[in-house]
Amino acid sequence: MNLNLLTNLSNIIIPFIIFYIVATGLSQKKNIYEDFIRGAADGVKIVIQIMPTLIGLMVAVGILRASGFLDFLAGIFSIVGEPLHFPSELFSLVFIRMFSSSAATGLVLDIFKEYGTDSRIGLIASIMMSCTETIFYTMSVYFMTAKVTKTRWTLPGALLATLAGIVASVVLAGMM
Repeated sequence: MNLNLLTNLSNIIIPFIIFYIVATGLSQKKNIYEDFIRGAADGVKIVIQIMPTLIGLMVAVGILRASGFLDFLAGIFSIVGEPLHFPSELFSLVFIRMFSSSAATGLVLDIFKEYGTDSRIGLIASIMMSCTETIFYTMSVYFMTAKVTKTRWTLPGALLATLAGIVASVVLAGMM
């Protein structure tokens, strides 16, 4: 498929969706502006509710990264990673990814600068970013917003899915 076609399609899809929503609202004789304002006000309320959690997570990630604690943990876990052919340089990424996507992206960029994007470590990091989730961020934001107090099996399930994503990233990078 032509790359220009995909670029043009991606440039028009968001305005098309907005136009479709507005046209649907007008055809149903709804006051779209009031609905938009009400939705925006609700969104601001939610942002204000989750702001302390977001700030706490960002500060914690910054402290862990600056203190060298992540490197310490990576050293401990490298004993487990070596027999599994998992590079010890990526343990910091595994831990940070569970808390913050933007901090993990910063680590990935550092990995790319040091090892290269096409290196085995770079490939594993790229694939890992695609098939893992920011578990604790997502749980805190969604559960706080929905006022869920019993998380039941969410954390074990999310950790298992993250482990599967990490294993898949090692296997897939080995195939390339």
